[in-house]
Amino acid sequence: MMSEWRQWGLFLAVGVLLIGNGCSRSSDDDVDGDDPSAVLLEDFDAPPLAELDKTAEWEDRPVMDGQQLLKEYWAQKERIATVEEALSLKNDSPENNEKILDALGRPPESDDEVDWDAEIVRQSSRDVKSTNPLFISSTTEFDVMGLTSFGLFSFDWRMQPYAAKDTVVSWQSSKDRMYDKVVMRDDLTWSDGKPITAHDVVFSFKTIMNPKVPVPAVRSGTDEIRWVEAYDDHTLVFFHKESLATNVWNINFPVIPKHIYEKSIADDPTLQNSDYHVKYENKPVTGGPYIIESRKRNSEIVLKRREGWYEQDGKRVRSKPYFKTVRFKIIDDEGTSVLAIKEGEVEELLLNAEQWTTQTNDSDFYRLNTKVTANEWTGFHFFWNLKTPYFKDQRVREAMSYAFNHDELLDNLLYGLHQPSVGTFHPTSWMAPENPPKPYKQDLVKAEKLLDDAGWDDSDGDGIRDFEVNGELIPFEFEIICSAVDERIKICTLLKENLDRIGIVCNVKPLESTVLQQQMLEHRFQAAYGGWGSGVDPDTSENIFTTKAIDNGRNYGSYVNEEVDKLFEQGKREFDREKRADIYRKIHELLWKDQPYTWLFYRNAFYAFNKDLRGYYFSPRGPYHYDPGFFAIWKPAK
Repeated sequence: MMSEWRQWGLFLAVGVLLIGNGCSRSSDDDVDGDDPSAVLLEDFDAPPLAELDKTAEWEDRPVMDGQQLLKEYWAQKERIATVEEALSLKNDSPENNEKILDALGRPPESDDEVDWDAEIVRQSSRDVKSTNPLFISSTTEFDVMGLTSFGLFSFDWRMQPYAAKDTVVSWQSSKDRMYDKVVMRDDLTWSDGKPITAHDVVFSFKTIMNPKVPVPAVRSGTDEIRWVEAYDDHTLVFFHKESLATNVWNINFPVIPKHIYEKSIADDPTLQNSDYHVKYENKPVTGGPYIIESRKRNSEIVLKRREGWYEQDGKRVRSKPYFKTVRFKIIDDEGTSVLAIKEGEVEELLLNAEQWTTQTNDSDFYRLNTKVTANEWTGFHFFWNLKTPYFKDQRVREAMSYAFNHDELLDNLLYGLHQPSVGTFHPTSWMAPENPPKPYKQDLVKAEKLLDDAGWDDSDGDGIRDFEVNGELIPFEFEIICSAVDERIKICTLLKENLDRIGIVCNVKPLESTVLQQQMLEHRFQAAYGGWGSGVDPDTSENIFTTKAIDNGRNYGSYVNEEVDKLFEQGKREFDREKRADIYRKIHELLWKDQPYTWLFYRNAFYAFNKDLRGYYFSPRGPYHYDPGFFAIWKPAK
């Protein structure tokens, strides 16, 4: 039910066969009069469907209901605690954590248990930058648009992909993996009542591939599709350029309403600047289970359950979302957010290490709430911009990793809750090295030796290392940017203190999150602090570490390694999972050797939930960003 996409999360799908003429591009399909997508799309004449059916050997692929899958999982699991016992516990041991998750994570046994008029109040640390799913980027945008957007595919907590039963009748792939045929349900509507059809999917594909539309992140992967053809209102075929293991994820891209945007793109390809597009930014036409009812900038976003999603002509056609209203309260101050959950003003909160350890153990917290932790594939690190004279030398980057006091970070700033990071793929993931590298420990002697070898020494005796660039001596003084969040500022400040000891000046500059994100996207930084959540496939890291992702992706630090580029290309062409894992393990090792980041720690999920909430279950992407994720959470009837 939930539509998130390959970079972070889920995806949804379609299908009906129409025997007709083969279709090439037509003026009806153009995203504007000149069809600018032609710049990135080669001419293609789709064969008639009957001809394709004769030549392709189709294999049925799964069409699943994520909520049902999770219910079946719980039905096989023996209870280890009652709800009453779990609500009386403090989460001060792994055993109690397991009991709370077991008792409170379960689905309702019947509809009668559910409060169908309930509201859930969620905390968000920032506002959304855009409500258009093509521009999705931040966690908040995934949270909001995961509830409002339409999609054809999804995946469960084990990251097993399938077409979503809510939107798809059937999904077939050709044996050679060059085509995917999807038949959409015929009872799908946008929030304005217009039908959602295969033509919306084709239009979205062409819009993403329109070079005038600034969506490089979502274009990554979509650009591996040669063509998408609608053979009728419900039957789609995705034509791939190559047979790739990642094609199953590439067909998962956001879908926008054709009837809203087809006439406006030519005048405003940004989809954001014109008055017309601003109107739909503020009140988007949605295709998912919720609509945006109201929005107060930097204050709150209110979503309302969309009756047209689950009912057609008075009949229930899909699962009814448990919450009538979802309210996101934007609270960027960490202290205020803890007070808010203690007072019941918000009902869920992602806790940082300090909040988990020292601020949520008292009776004030447990009066209304409980808390749980689970494994999550999220890592944090320092980004180094390799285009600056400071960090282009691998020896300097390695020196940064030796200079930093990792033990101080892990033991004191993070209260011993998180494990040290040893690279980009989480140790519990299938693509992680079997013999991972040892995490860095602070060694200032090694750090200074590496800096000396790289030519950064204190040549003028002023106490600051320097280096000659184009005949000019420059001091080693750089700026590191981070979100204006207390924990992040402390981590960057620790780096500053460490570097002071070896003759390097580091200036910490906290920024508002959207400003930080934009500066990094434009490579306007020297160093930065941040993290990545897990993609659904290791190939999603291509968008972070390959050369082609410098200008059209998230390779913010402009890291270049031709072997890494080649391995990513190789990885997507390998279908054997173990052989694929070996390829990504090599990438992991090369990245560790090159140190484009100083990897710091993997952050587990630590969440506070109001005692009225039930049904939260964690994937490696946390409690929300998979199917069913949020849609499994419910409140009991009083």
